[in-house]
Amino acid sequence: MTRAQLFFKAENFQRVGAFKFRGACNAIAQFTPEQRSRGVITFSSGNHAQAIALSARLMETPAVIVMPKDAPAIKLAATRDYGAEIVLYDRYTEDREAIGRKLAEARGLTLIPPYDHPHVMAGQGTAALELIREAGPLDVLVVCVGGGGLISGCATAAKHLLPKCRVIGVEPEAGNDVQRSLREGRIVHIDVPQTIADGAQTQHAGEHTFAVMRALVDDVVTVSDAQLVETMRFFAERMKTVVEPTGCLAAAAVMHGVIPVAAKRVGVIVSGGNIDLQRFSALLFPPA
Repeated sequence: MTRAQLFFKAENFQRVGAFKFRGACNAIAQFTPEQRSRGVITFSSGNHAQAIALSARLMETPAVIVMPKDAPAIKLAATRDYGAEIVLYDRYTEDREAIGRKLAEARGLTLIPPYDHPHVMAGQGTAALELIREAGPLDVLVVCVGGGGLISGCATAAKHLLPKCRVIGVEPEAGNDVQRSLREGRIVHIDVPQTIADGAQTQHAGEHTFAVMRALVDDVVTVSDAQLVETMRFFAERMKTVVEPTGCLAAAAVMHGVIPVAAKRVGVIVSGGNIDLQRFSALLFPPA
C-alpha cells in the first residue's frame, strides 16, 4: 500500500495499553525513600494517569492523578482500579498544571508531569530503542506528538543509533502547536485542540521537550481526524488490533502519503490503544 517496509512498534500492547508506562516507571524508580513514602502526583487525560497509577502501585507509593472530567471512561476506570486517587477538573476552564502544583505543595507530593521531565522522556525513548534493535536500520522514524515526551526520547535514541535516520513527528491538524513552535523558533501556546486524538490535546510543548525537538526532530506534519478514523479502521480490519485515535497519528501520516516513504524502511510508533468500545464503535460507525 505504501511501497515501503513498515515496522510498527505496538505500544497498544504495552502495560496500561500505552507507551506511557515506560516514562512513568522510570521516573518513579528515581525517587528517594522519602519521596516514595510521601507519594506522587501528576495531571493527565488518561494514559500517563494509568501509567503513574500502576507504577506507583508496583513501587508501593501513593498516587494522586488530576484528570479532566471528560476523559475517556475506560481511562478513568483503569486509573481508579490501579488504586490512585483521582481529582477531576474542567479542561476548558481550569489549569491542570496549576491544580497539580498546588496539591503537590499542600501534600508534599512529587510532581511528575506527563512529558516535560527528563526521566519521563528517557523512559519513553526505550520504545524506539527496542524497535531499532528488533527491526534493524531505519530510514525514517515516525512518532505521534502531544507534548513531545515520546518523540524527544525516541529521537534521542534514534539519532544516537542511526544518525542518518529522519525523525518525523505527527500532530492532529487542530493541535499543531509543536509544528508552529519549531517553525517560529519559540514555544507556541494554543487553545485546547478540538480533536478526537485526546492524547494530543496539549496546548504547548515543554521546555525540556522543545529543546530536544529543535535539535533532533527533522519535521512535524499533521493529519485530520477523518484520516485518524480511516487508520483506526485499517488497524481493526487488516491488522486485527484496536488502536486509539492518538495512537494512529504516526501511521495515518504514512498511510495517507503525508510523509513520502516509498522504498524506505520506516518505523512507526503506535502509541496506545486505550479507547472504550462504545467510543470506538461510534467513530467507525457514526449514526446516519
